[in-house]
Amino acid sequence: MISFSPKQAENITADITNIEFEMNEGTIRSGKTNSDIFKMARIYAKSPDRDHLVVAYNQEQAYRMFIDGEGFGLMNIFADNSEVRHNENGDHLWIKFPDKSEKRIYYKGAGKVNSVGSITGMSFGTVTFLEFNLLNKEVIAEAFRRTLASKMRFHLGEQNPPAPNHPNLELLGQFEKTNTYRFRHWRPTDNPILTGKRLQMWKEQAQTSDYLYKRDWLGERVMPEGVIYSMFDEGKHVVNSLKGKVIETFFTADGGQADATTCAFNVVTFKDGVFYLYRMANYYHSGTDTGQTKAMSVYAKEIKQFVEWCYDKWPEMPHWNYFFVDPACKTLREELSLIGIQTDKANNNSRDKVSSNGMKIEVGIERVQNALEKGVFFLYQQDGKYDHYNLIKEIGLYVRLPSGLPIDKDNHACDEMRYAINYFTTTYIT
Repeated sequence: MISFSPKQAENITADITNIEFEMNEGTIRSGKTNSDIFKMARIYAKSPDRDHLVVAYNQEQAYRMFIDGEGFGLMNIFADNSEVRHNENGDHLWIKFPDKSEKRIYYKGAGKVNSVGSITGMSFGTVTFLEFNLLNKEVIAEAFRRTLASKMRFHLGEQNPPAPNHPNLELLGQFEKTNTYRFRHWRPTDNPILTGKRLQMWKEQAQTSDYLYKRDWLGERVMPEGVIYSMFDEGKHVVNSLKGKVIETFFTADGGQADATTCAFNVVTFKDGVFYLYRMANYYHSGTDTGQTKAMSVYAKEIKQFVEWCYDKWPEMPHWNYFFVDPACKTLREELSLIGIQTDKANNNSRDKVSSNGMKIEVGIERVQNALEKGVFFLYQQDGKYDHYNLIKEIGLYVRLPSGLPIDKDNHACDEMRYAINYFTTTYIT
């Protein structure tokens, strides 16, 4: 006999009328998956669609977590009228219902981009996403398209708390904006298996680390361990006012066609013997993310429009002293020069001493970390196309490889931020 907590029971029996995506998010061992299995069992029974999909990072996990479910999975719920089968579309759990209807629950991996091929051409009534934040973004998007003809369209996602602005969360906007999205938050106290003594021990262990406490006990979205700029805190480093008198303004930029092109407006202020650096706004475009490659001449024109926008928004700001661009971006510098913006070579740490891991940029990374720790670098809060969303997203993804080297990915706005703090540090701090 299985007993469910109130949260689990509510999840299992919740009415999904007009809900097309439901996200169960929270701590590990909070009872999400167990109740999701029973929830989907009810939905499969009611759905008029024959084929359904369960995806995890790989097929083995999809089977282990949902089909078997440690003895409580779909194959056990429907033990007397189901069997694992295989056909031209892949492995699936075949279920025969009392009304003679048949359902096929396909289970597949979705952690790699080539996983898309395994579902292309198929149609599903529902899709269940296990560990949604670990899945490939393109596979998720394709899965959404595979349910467009569903007679009872529904998607269920579950995940442990991801980093704020994790790129997969962008895909949920279509449901949030159409009021077809439901979010349910989970904590260890929602799992009836965990006793009071075990919960207290868990809490005490989690409290040894602020990160663990927020993620594993409170179930909050926080920057994962291993992130290079883990000391960044939106609550502390995103502000809506400037301290002190404005001393200087300058721009920093980094460019690429397949990679992102980014440009930021920076302001230095001074108050009570302390200099502060504010990143006011950001132009950002990624050819890889958008699928739209632009010529450097187009980027230059759009950056010029961004510069004009900055001074329309803050007309009281003095004219910039420098327009720093990564020295490697020669074409962008040339194109900016042709439209009247004379640029300067950014300090990309190429002249700094090689660190113990062979990377010169470690000097710049340490400067960014120090500026965040000391509370002298801030993002100016605003809404719109020139906000800091892309930088915040990159900060949550910019990590070290097992070798200790910074990953050369998801770091374009981070690089441009590093150029700004290099200049700020060498000019005003040291």
